[in-house]
Amino acid sequence: MTGPPVETTFGPMLGGDGRPGQLWAMLPRELAAVFRPRMLDVADEVLHEIQRTIPDYARPLEGAFGKALRAGVQAAILQFIDRIAASGPVPDERRKLFVGLGVHELAQGRNLDVLQAAYRVGARVTWRRMAEVGTRAGVPSATLCLLAEAIFAYIDELSALSIEGHAAAQARAAGARERRRRRLLDLLLADPPSPSRTVQEAAAAAEWPLPHRLVAVALAGPADVSGLGALEDFEDGPPRLLLPAPADRAALASALAGHRAAVGPPVPPRQAARSLATAQEALRLVPDVLPDEPLTWCEDHLATLWLRKEPFLATEVCRRRLAPLTALTPKQYNRLAGTLLAWLETCGNVREVAERLTIHPQTVRARAQELETLFADSLRDPDDRFELILALRATLT
Repeated sequence: MTGPPVETTFGPMLGGDGRPGQLWAMLPRELAAVFRPRMLDVADEVLHEIQRTIPDYARPLEGAFGKALRAGVQAAILQFIDRIAASGPVPDERRKLFVGLGVHELAQGRNLDVLQAAYRVGARVTWRRMAEVGTRAGVPSATLCLLAEAIFAYIDELSALSIEGHAAAQARAAGARERRRRRLLDLLLADPPSPSRTVQEAAAAAEWPLPHRLVAVALAGPADVSGLGALEDFEDGPPRLLLPAPADRAALASALAGHRAAVGPPVPPRQAARSLATAQEALRLVPDVLPDEPLTWCEDHLATLWLRKEPFLATEVCRRRLAPLTALTPKQYNRLAGTLLAWLETCGNVREVAERLTIHPQTVRARAQELETLFADSLRDPDDRFELILALRATLT
């Protein structure tokens, strides 16, 4: 049925700046009375189209999901009609509904693309029906164009509310997860070790699969390690991380670029505290004892770290095994000690020793004869050779 034309003077204002506040003010209030009685069945039409075109919403509208979606569609349509009549902001109770839809999407493990697609479908169906009703009622085409602009501005407003809810829920979830992960890190680094069941439950709650082996990382300062999937603590005491082993050396070096750090040896979860203690000790020994490198891997320096851990025993080994060198001058000592270490580590390969020390092979042979005189049978006994290497590493590093 065609009704009397709706009087409006806003057709010429179509070229306005399109801001939502102006749109509502420009729409004639009497339009609400035209559309309200004819829009009662639009909600079901919108729901049908959403389910037809969006696979994520194609399941039966049952339970909390169906209730939330149906209530959202109905509230959106009714609120739009109310806004035409009153040009006011969205009431708090309806704001909560659309904010809640964003929260619901996060709980379902979805981003907002699906919900925003549903909003667009709803806007398209609603506009199609309102255009039909408005045309029959004699609403001027300029006003209908303005109405279309208002519909899509309104959908943007509802979408913003859902984004707000989604982001807030995401922040809360991230904060809760970080607290659980921090607790898991504290449990793993506890001394004595925490009960296995407690650690496993904490790992499940933190959504951090407990590896068979892990490494601890000690850092000189905070770093951005968001891409490593690590347990991290940059707040209480020296910065520390826990990572599944084996750690990707290239990825870790890239993530820690510009920061000095040390990676502890791989250990079972119950020994995480020991890996961290070793990493912290290694960090302390750089660059005076260990090489001056941004990222130190304890696996590469276990013998040195072991000797530094037992200084008394290391001193005794050095005193006993290197006694033949004590009568030499410091220059002679360093020259022969360095040659002896290279000789032992290369199993007496003259060419390798020469390349390592950048000296002539004949010089190596001459020094080897001198060492043979000083150490005699110790150079052939496996236990003596082992202790000699340890003593030389402790002395020369």
